[in-house]
Amino acid sequence: MSDLNELIKQVNWEKSEIVPVIVQNVDGEVLTLAYMNEEALRKTLETGYAHYYSRSQKRIRMKGEVSGNVQKVKEIKIDCDSDALLLIVEQVGVACHTGNRSCFYRKLGEPEREVGGIDYSLTVLRELEEVIKQRKENPEEGSYTSKLFKEGKEKIYKKFGEEAVEVLVAEERKRIIYETADLLYHLLVLLAYNGISLGEVMKELRGRRR
Repeated sequence: MSDLNELIKQVNWEKSEIVPVIVQNVDGEVLTLAYMNEEALRKTLETGYAHYYSRSQKRIRMKGEVSGNVQKVKEIKIDCDSDALLLIVEQVGVACHTGNRSCFYRKLGEPEREVGGIDYSLTVLRELEEVIKQRKENPEEGSYTSKLFKEGKEKIYKKFGEEAVEVLVAEERKRIIYETADLLYHLLVLLAYNGISLGEVMKELRGRRR
């Protein structure tokens, strides 16, 4: 662990808490530009897979956590000022959310081109799961989620059952979608109440694949 800490300290975090990261495939192709903070670099070093800091979502995410297009890190280089990193990776699938191999797939002035974007549906659930977790650990006045946790197991389970019934009796397509969204939310609350993460459920489903 001390060796890991020493590696992380080599980056000049005093200049900026977030540093740019150029990501290059093992064949020399530049794939993308991302960002890391100390925690993202630590997770990358610990797991061997690229983790980045999302400035828009303000959280750490593993590259490919939703799409499966992970980046296995082969080497990490640091620039002369110690405030930028270069990751040499083995890219699984594509690197760009547009479905292109690299984020740098067009010349300046060329029109946008998508070849089939990545489905980030699971990201929405992960973000919702994180909000629910925060409301459980740090209750907020006026928060419906915090109110559910305060009222306890009976209320949480009852609401989940009610939402399940709402899905079953819904007839119109739009209504089914609406009620299913409610059901998923209350399912995440139920899981959080029991200290179960969505990732554990996904792991169980993955294990059932033949």
